[in-house]
Amino acid sequence: MTFSAAHGDLLAAPSTADTAQLRAVAGLAPWWRARVVQAGLPAAVADLSIALAAAPPEPLPRLDDDIPSVDPWALGTGYVETLDPASRSQFGRHYTPRDLAERLWTMTRKAMGFGVDPHRLPGLLRDPAVGGGALLIAPLREHLLASADDDPALVLNSLPNLIEGIDNDPWAVYVANVVLAAEMLPTWARVPEHRRRPLPALVRVGDGIAADLPPAHSWIMNPPYGRQRLSDEQRAQFADTLYGHANLYGLFMASTIGKTAKDGAVGALVPTSFTAGLYFHRLREQLAKCLPMKALSFVHSRDGVFGGVLQETCLAVFSPRRAQRTTVTRINGHVSDVAKVPTPRGDTPWLIPREARDATTAATAASLPLRLSDLGWRASTGPLVWNRRAADLHPRPAKNRTRIVWAADMINGRVGRSRARDSMRYLALTAASDPKVMTLTVPAVLVQRTSAPEQDRRLIVADLDAATLERNGGQVVVENHINVLRPTMDEPPIDHATLAHVLSSAPLDRLIRCISGSVAVSAYELDALPFPDEEIVRAWSKLDGAALDAAIEAAYR
Repeated sequence: MTFSAAHGDLLAAPSTADTAQLRAVAGLAPWWRARVVQAGLPAAVADLSIALAAAPPEPLPRLDDDIPSVDPWALGTGYVETLDPASRSQFGRHYTPRDLAERLWTMTRKAMGFGVDPHRLPGLLRDPAVGGGALLIAPLREHLLASADDDPALVLNSLPNLIEGIDNDPWAVYVANVVLAAEMLPTWARVPEHRRRPLPALVRVGDGIAADLPPAHSWIMNPPYGRQRLSDEQRAQFADTLYGHANLYGLFMASTIGKTAKDGAVGALVPTSFTAGLYFHRLREQLAKCLPMKALSFVHSRDGVFGGVLQETCLAVFSPRRAQRTTVTRINGHVSDVAKVPTPRGDTPWLIPREARDATTAATAASLPLRLSDLGWRASTGPLVWNRRAADLHPRPAKNRTRIVWAADMINGRVGRSRARDSMRYLALTAASDPKVMTLTVPAVLVQRTSAPEQDRRLIVADLDAATLERNGGQVVVENHINVLRPTMDEPPIDHATLAHVLSSAPLDRLIRCISGSVAVSAYELDALPFPDEEIVRAWSKLDGAALDAAIEAAYR
């Protein structure tokens, strides 16, 4: 149910023109009245303005309809689903389903050292992108349950020091305050009437990644995502974790570094791109150094977690406490164990198995010494962006035209010819830089940058050999949906044919899945693939067929 406006972009308050939003926020009052009755409290406190030390951004419209007895997660979900879908997608506004909210708290409390019994919060738990408060419900319930024998008035008075939510959507803040206050009603009912004070507001309007935000004991979040343009001051604030463009969720994760107690933890529901993407390599380095990852749970079903956006997501938990192993699980209706792996270190893509069968491959690969560059190969993206050169694309050969290799031409490990691309088969080399920038004149290994989710293989590979180059006049142009692996030395330890075979093998296909959960394969990720020592790699070049397959299996087993 958690949702948030993009950093620095306030949501407009509901207007009379937006009936759905008006009904959602107006429904808070009758929903609250039902909770008051359920707690056995007097009718006077059924008025939110009396019971709660928080006010809505503008007066709540009146709604006399009965509101179903929904749980607090459903209440917040009802509000976020009234927001404009395009705006939700553009600014990463989203909510956390109940099962993921509760699972994230379970993982976070374990990292904080809590046992099986209910535990009081030892210090401030902050959600910096709180939205409707979904992630704070479970910890608040646990704290109140663990404090059941304490003075109820003192318990309520202490809550603002133990739970804090921040969001820059004023209506979301009010929804969250009502939702969390409803959790306090049974405790409030035990306070003698003459000692009752308005229930504390635990959520405020603010900037969840502000530079002057004080430290917290622990954090829990489902932050907004998406690229963000930063001011010079903001870029300086996050200089240690930024590379290239900034993504909002990375900024929220970075803001916890150096602001988490030694016995605290950070729990986050985020895309998995931070574990492998080039733009997150500095964030990985700082997390590994200051907040090692304690546990990670992959969310199998991606729909609905980020407003319908299809991307692999995870629950990741970090702690300043040093850790040698990270627990990896999957959530697919239930929690299933995957593996315990060495805690990821450094800024290179982290090897994290998605399936139990890949645990051994990932663990072995993590200890291997070499990368592509060590073997005399470098990956880059094909230079042709066809729509930028549409006027130079032709169906037939002619002077100063070079054959284009499209991703669809990669067939059964070789460079073939897809008839669907024959209308744009040749590129006219019209720019002075084209012979140097656009053409490929040496044997290389080609790897598709994207594959369909239903395809069995993630690495779609083709060997561009000397004979293919010769048939095409000694050069080709490669389009940008293909990664090009070319040699950086005259006689690399592994030749292009063997390298193509290795990349087409089952262990390497499983290994790339441990690096990235996306259907895309970047040149950066290919460069990060681990290889055994040079002696073993050189021996591969003397093998072929089943013997080579067996040697590759042995190296990654």
